[in-house]
Amino acid sequence: MLRVAVVGSGPSGVYTAQALVQQTAVPVRVDVLDRLPCPYGLVRYGVAPDHEKIKSLQGTLRGVLEHEQVSFLGNIEAGTPELPPERLLEMYHAVVYCVGAAADRRLGIPGEDLPGSFSATEFVSWYSAHPDANPGGFALGVRSAVVVGVGNVAVDVARVLARGAQELLPTDVPQRALDLLSGSTVREVHMVGRRGPSQAKFTTKELRELGALPDASVSVEPVELALDAAFDDPSGLPTALRRNVEVLRGWAQAPPPPRGRTVRLRFFLRPVEVLAEAGRVAAVRFERTEPDGTGAVRGTGVYEEIEAQLVLRSVGYHGTPLPGLPFDPARGTVPHTAGRVLRDGRPAAGEYVAGWIKRGPTGVIGTNRPCAKETVNSLLADAPALARRTVAGDEPVDVLRRSGLRPVLWPGWLAIEAAEAALGESLGRRSVKIADWAGLLDAAGGPGP
Repeated sequence: MLRVAVVGSGPSGVYTAQALVQQTAVPVRVDVLDRLPCPYGLVRYGVAPDHEKIKSLQGTLRGVLEHEQVSFLGNIEAGTPELPPERLLEMYHAVVYCVGAAADRRLGIPGEDLPGSFSATEFVSWYSAHPDANPGGFALGVRSAVVVGVGNVAVDVARVLARGAQELLPTDVPQRALDLLSGSTVREVHMVGRRGPSQAKFTTKELRELGALPDASVSVEPVELALDAAFDDPSGLPTALRRNVEVLRGWAQAPPPPRGRTVRLRFFLRPVEVLAEAGRVAAVRFERTEPDGTGAVRGTGVYEEIEAQLVLRSVGYHGTPLPGLPFDPARGTVPHTAGRVLRDGRPAAGEYVAGWIKRGPTGVIGTNRPCAKETVNSLLADAPALARRTVAGDEPVDVLRRSGLRPVLWPGWLAIEAAEAALGESLGRRSVKIADWAGLLDAAGGPGP
């Protein structure tokens, strides 16, 4: 029987485990390791709290992690001195790294690091109760916020900023975030893209949700839509982009009545500087861009400043190196061929990758399924050679404990779930996430032998 470690319990990791246990040609046991004591990765810590349908995917992932051939080992970080890749290979016949792309791309402009300027991921982690998030939260006693980017994450953070706190009350948003959002004085949220609306990465469903906010209206600039040639004839666009164009055109032609907050969608503006006043963010200077005829844009030398006391950049993700694994810094991925990790250009015995660390931060949650399947097919093709590898005879969880690590097993995770349900009940809410390491580990029962 092959003993396989999957590092990462987000969608790519769980889909990898699922593909391994669904096949019957090679007997396997799978340990799913995660740095956090909680499973599900970005489904728990990256999906907006008001997206109940997407969050319900946890039920599917849960079914895999409860499979009799699968074990969950939380609070275990690979790539540390206690658990380098070579140590994992002593314990397992094969290791599949599904560690995602944890770093945010930067704007690379002056003022980006001023107080009041953050990555969108920091904001998402805060309202999703990630235990590494800044416990001090965000200063929401401001009037105007700028979100740089026009993808789904940008739409999520703009929507949370524009949504009333009462609408978030039925969700699992942590209480400390809900308290700050309840006192928010943000009146305008500007979501800004450097290219045109027909090239924006948001989905139509996400876009329409902005227009459905009960206490906010949506504003678009007809002159900016007109700069995009696709608005004259969108018939040549893919269906998804054509629907985006139709939604934006409808807002431009019949603006919704003004309500409490306004979400302003802006296009063909490239950020060039974050401006300060009294040492904090005060505005963002943008250069007007225009199509250059090749699908890209060029600057026009015309500038505009948008007032903002809060700036959130949402311009993509980038993988980070895991100590002991090869890494391509330009692509932000681990070099591989069909999921087999390459060391010095040759496949490394027993090492594999799947998900964003394999292909880069592209696609949606479902994209991870065929990506994982490709990697698992490579692993299964290598099974005869992998089976000849000598691994430690002890149970991996015992080896980890003897190394001083304290894994949180599945019963510990169930205890966290129960504690979060009890916390919600005490606050007169549904299940409410525990937002700090100490609270999670205490709820898990003090992870240890």
